[in-house]
Amino acid sequence: MPDFLPITCDACKQDFCKDHFSYSGHKCPFAFKKDVQVPVCPLCNAPIPVRRGDIPDVVVGEHMDRDCTFHPGRNRNKVFTHRCSKEGCRKKEMLQLACAQCHGNFCIQHRHPLDHNCQAGSSSVSRGRSSASRAAEQKPSGVSWLAQRLRRTVK
Repeated sequence: MPDFLPITCDACKQDFCKDHFSYSGHKCPFAFKKDVQVPVCPLCNAPIPVRRGDIPDVVVGEHMDRDCTFHPGRNRNKVFTHRCSKEGCRKKEMLQLACAQCHGNFCIQHRHPLDHNCQAGSSSVSRGRSSASRAAEQKPSGVSWLAQRLRRTVK
């Protein structure tokens, strides 16, 4: 036997049959006032309390803007943390650039031993410099040097 008695929705106060009296059955526009589910923040997974009559999406959005502990814009880790050890230089780098001789940390501009006046390997640096300068002095210059190179390649 069919039931023809109307049932009043407690949210929108309208009358419905037994098939349509549920909130989803008649798509009640005021169902959020009676819905007791607690939304969870998608960033920090914390339950967000919502008062009756408030729209859960708005409350969660406000939580994300103000109270959320995991806010990507708020918690920025510093990227440039490795400060240059050269006296007077204030540059910082993302990666540590350690000198192989003195083991100091330097920026890109001062990473080579000659650029930061490295004290640990000063004797080997000066030896390298003097041998390079001697080789440059021994090299013949001008047209005669070019003529010698050409004779070697032709033979």
